[in-house]
Amino acid sequence: MEASNPSVLPFSSELFAFRLQKSLRTRDISGGKLIHSLIIKSGLHLGVFLTNSLMNFYAKTGSASDAHQLFDEMPVRTNLSWNTILSAYAKQGRFDLALQIFNEMPDRDSVSWTAMIVGYNKMGCFNNAIGMFVKMISDNVPITQFMITNVLASCAAIGALDVGRKVHSFVVKHGLSSYVSVANSLLNMYAKSGDPIMAKRVFERMRLRDISSWNTMISLHMQYGRFDLALSQFEQMTERDIVSWNTIIAGYNQRGFDMEALVIFSDMLKDSSLKPDKFTLASVLSACGNLEKLELGRQIHAQIIRNASDTSVSVGNALISMYAKSGGVEIARKILLHSGSSHLNVIAFTALLDGYIKLGDVNPARQIFDSLRDRDVVAWTAMIVGYVQNGLNDDALELFRSMVREGPRPNNYTLAAMLSVSSSLASLDYGKQIHASAMRSGEVLSASVSNALITMYAKGGSISSAKQVYNLMQQKRDPVSWTSMIIALAQHGLAEEAIELFESMLTLGVKPDHITFVGVLSACTHVGWVEQGRKYYNLMRNVHKIEPTLSHYACMIDLFGRAGLLQEAFNFIKSMPIEPDVIAWGSLLSSCKVHKNVDMAKVAAERLLIIDPGNSGAYSALANLFSACGKWEDAARIRKSMKDKGVKKDQGFSWVQIRNTVHVFGVEDGTHPQKDAIYKMMEKIWKEIKKMGFIPNTESVLHDLDEELKEQMLKHHSEKLAIAFGLISTPENTTLRIMKNLRVCNDCHSSIKFISKLVSREIIVRDATRFHHFKNGMCSCRDYW
Repeated sequence: MEASNPSVLPFSSELFAFRLQKSLRTRDISGGKLIHSLIIKSGLHLGVFLTNSLMNFYAKTGSASDAHQLFDEMPVRTNLSWNTILSAYAKQGRFDLALQIFNEMPDRDSVSWTAMIVGYNKMGCFNNAIGMFVKMISDNVPITQFMITNVLASCAAIGALDVGRKVHSFVVKHGLSSYVSVANSLLNMYAKSGDPIMAKRVFERMRLRDISSWNTMISLHMQYGRFDLALSQFEQMTERDIVSWNTIIAGYNQRGFDMEALVIFSDMLKDSSLKPDKFTLASVLSACGNLEKLELGRQIHAQIIRNASDTSVSVGNALISMYAKSGGVEIARKILLHSGSSHLNVIAFTALLDGYIKLGDVNPARQIFDSLRDRDVVAWTAMIVGYVQNGLNDDALELFRSMVREGPRPNNYTLAAMLSVSSSLASLDYGKQIHASAMRSGEVLSASVSNALITMYAKGGSISSAKQVYNLMQQKRDPVSWTSMIIALAQHGLAEEAIELFESMLTLGVKPDHITFVGVLSACTHVGWVEQGRKYYNLMRNVHKIEPTLSHYACMIDLFGRAGLLQEAFNFIKSMPIEPDVIAWGSLLSSCKVHKNVDMAKVAAERLLIIDPGNSGAYSALANLFSACGKWEDAARIRKSMKDKGVKKDQGFSWVQIRNTVHVFGVEDGTHPQKDAIYKMMEKIWKEIKKMGFIPNTESVLHDLDEELKEQMLKHHSEKLAIAFGLISTPENTTLRIMKNLRVCNDCHSSIKFISKLVSREIIVRDATRFHHFKNGMCSCRDYW
């Protein structure tokens, strides 16, 4: 209000309305209320014009209740009166009252419908906004550009492409496509709803374009990895704002092209008068961190300080992440101590965690976690995930138990991480507990939790439970769900189902990634489908344009090797465009051992030991091959060389979990408290299965001993002892699940088939390469492993 006393001014509706508008512009609420009192004193308060002005003032200054009181007292109401109070409630998200007003209106116009649509869109009720628009069309209400832009924004927010297309047809029909704001909304809707072709058409048909039009197209190209098109359109722009630069920089950074992001940032500083904002700084600091460019990150940090640039929460976190990733963990910690840990986000905390892990010390990260005053679910999860990613499963379990006791309720990411722990430990019982917790909290509906459950059950030996989880997902499946299930089926030797699922995935248009193809090739490997493996390998390269990784190469080598195509496997290794690793040569060596090809085994072992001189597997495989071929002196020479070089052989062991306790067994193990009962049971089993026709495979004992001693050794292999213990410790007719760290030997494989028939139980054995389901004297691998 001005200094003059409004009470001495002549009374005029126009003057009061003018004064109210001025109070509204300056947000002078007390001044507006003073004018309201003067209007009442002047006797003009019953006039529709002034009452509408007062309602507008109260509605737009947040006093919807005062506006409603005026509305209730009005003897005569116009559409403006109704729309003013309607808009006030809609903008506040009070849709119960807004709908009540809307339904009571005697004559709804475009403004009424628009108020509801805008309110729903603003408050994130996108389906309601779209539903209101559909009802409006059926009432033949004229369409406005403001209404259209809000409906299209709602369609974009939820990816409602079909509805968006129908709205587009109304835009064309009513001649609104020439408005830049409407065209931009169409462009944004198609871009965010997954139709880049239509987005491009809308852009090309626009007679007038503003900066927003160009920015949307650049963002779209970046989203689809078309950096060439994004850069081309960026360079065509006659005028750029900070969003234009940020879109290019962030696009490169978010898709791993960090150096390109830094080049564009350099161009911005040279060619533009614009100053970096918090989004620019967050992206370039992220790029510096990813590239571990500590010195450049320091320079940007110094520039931020000199220019007193935006040091928002996002920039502070980006600085912490950059220093932590670039070897400046202690600087990152100083920034954290200076700014406080209350705004530390999960990315920065994870970067700090990883930084300390690289230094071989997780304790400082835990100290930071313990110092956080308000540890939300994200902080707890980050610390748990940090433990999991670094193999500290016991610490992850301990922290998770603390979280359940005293922290926030675990979310889907926490549960997925803990299911990963269960998978690593192959602990089905613990995994089931996490599953039950996820069901109680409702997080089981999350794709990430369901995907982790599939993996957990598969690794725990329960493929039926993995299938059940997958089947329940239905419409919630993402590419990871398909991939997880394909890999699970492959691990359990169910190649037909894995390939059938993969073909369904392609038919439905779900795009496979490089991990999916590892599962598909692995499935072919486990059943010896050489031609199908070749087919899918070529499909991956030629159709899906996925360049093979070492994992894909290893699968193909294993596929050829297991099938006895050793020369083809060797030629494949020689044709690899990258240097073969330990797994590639190890796979060939393993196949040479199975097919008793000594000459090629020597080459494979030699190449493997060049890469990894201390690899005990290479020595053992070669020595065992010599033994299997009766070349005892050569075998002894290899074992002596191994001993002289101090290379220790990997010991085979098996384990079984009974009532939450893991029992581990080695060969000829005599340390278990129930060893007498275990050996007695094994003796009984051995006699019974021999009566059934089992013949011990003494060739599996790769030592020059007499047959009786060989049989004695075979009888006490670790997996047999684990099975014997499982039989005396679990009820009849229950499934036994045994884990083994090495490949199961021929004798154990044969004997377990007989044992499964003898005891009428399913025995599931996970060895180093796959799962074997033994039942009724048969194995799921069909003796191909």
